[in-house]
Amino acid sequence: MTGPITDCPSPNHGPRPEGVPVDMLVLHYTGMPSADQALSWLCDTRSEVSCHWYVHEDGRIHRLVDEGRRAWHAGRSSWRGAGDVNSRSVGIEIANPGHEWGYRPFPDRQIEAVTDLCLAILDRHPIPPRNVVAHSDVAPTRKEDPGELFPWDRLAAAGVGHHVAPAPIRGGRFLQRGESGQPIEALQSMLAIYGYEVPISGTFCPQTAAVVTAFQRHFRPSRVDGVADVSTIDTLHQLLKALPSLS
Repeated sequence: MTGPITDCPSPNHGPRPEGVPVDMLVLHYTGMPSADQALSWLCDTRSEVSCHWYVHEDGRIHRLVDEGRRAWHAGRSSWRGAGDVNSRSVGIEIANPGHEWGYRPFPDRQIEAVTDLCLAILDRHPIPPRNVVAHSDVAPTRKEDPGELFPWDRLAAAGVGHHVAPAPIRGGRFLQRGESGQPIEALQSMLAIYGYEVPISGTFCPQTAAVVTAFQRHFRPSRVDGVADVSTIDTLHQLLKALPSLS
């Protein structure tokens, strides 16, 4: 591990259900004005939120909840048809003010610590690469974290998560909110196959726009606008093609 680990127990957790594997890793940012304020809130009974791990900007790591327990980090969420993400996941909170309080790049030391922590978690649990996800992936209508500045490519280069180089932005046909038709149904189907909760209706509804936005934050972060342009669709195609047969 890059940074020292200290215990900072949170009371906000419960038992994991029997027979449910830990097969997901969810990354968050704290989204509060200060890192210490966020840590205190995660350890406060009034908040009813927690996570397993907390990573400061300087690389220090706190253990808040034992991985054998169900931490309360993802909230109302879904991935690959599983609706209770908390029961099957490990959650990491990464100190960053977030979009509301001055979103900024994640320091190298912090990312190195997060990467090492993720690798250790992956050694302990059977988590497939595409189940290493953003909070915004599993709750796209509610959450933005860890956001478009999070360097998923660096984690993937170290063996954490599923990633392809995003297709370059260029002109061409695009799909956007309010439109209907078979191409939108095909887009929704591909997003659902990858893991997102999205209706397969053929209508580019608000839920679809939120999912496209979440997808862009994670996989095509140079432009996050909820419009399914050629680059977004090509990147999604490449991700699906790169999936192993058993993932």
